[in-house]
Amino acid sequence: YPVTGTPLPTTQTIASNSGYPPIVLALMFNELRSNTFKRIAQSISYLPHFMSIVIVAGMVIQLTSLNGTINQVIGVFGGDAVPFMQLPEWFRTVYVTSEVWQTVGWGTILYLAALTTIDPQLYEAARIDGANRWQQMWHVTIPGLLPTMVVLLVLNVGTFMAVGFEKVLLLYSPLTYATADIIATYVYRVGITSSNFSYATAIGLFEAIIGLILILSANYAARRMTGTSLW
Repeated sequence: YPVTGTPLPTTQTIASNSGYPPIVLALMFNELRSNTFKRIAQSISYLPHFMSIVIVAGMVIQLTSLNGTINQVIGVFGGDAVPFMQLPEWFRTVYVTSEVWQTVGWGTILYLAALTTIDPQLYEAARIDGANRWQQMWHVTIPGLLPTMVVLLVLNVGTFMAVGFEKVLLLYSPLTYATADIIATYVYRVGITSSNFSYATAIGLFEAIIGLILILSANYAARRMTGTSLW
């Protein structure tokens, strides 16, 4: 019996260490010239990471409820209230958006650390050659981040099939099973709720094997294409 709906792209993978949003945010932080503003912006972006999943899920439910802030804004512009958490087609958008907000700041830490290892003389040489800020970022900063990006991507490839179980469990309902249900929640319902432990164990083992194959394949591809790998 298959899982109802396609597993969500894991935003712990998309929005954290190896995803595009942390890279973009780290590059934006790197371009700031005011150290005070940079520190304040970084601190604000880190805060959601330390919030409990239960608190984040409660905020999401409150914001997207019929009387929530989002629907109040829609009402100001003359629109009708949308029951976001009751419509399957809206669940992925709400989930991914909330996960990006919660994890993007924390995901920039490793990239900001990698930026400090780039030799400042490379930027100076680029400026002497007439490179503008955009060209310096494209030809100096991003190549300097590439080894870190590859390593983090390989580390996260193995978790592509594993989504944040707790948040999905707190947010979804039978109305949104069609798009919200993932392997972890399906295993929970089959194994714990229905007491079908052998079937749930088989599903979990299958997921682990697929994750192992993915990480071995990603490491091999990274070593062949970029020369950077975990082993």
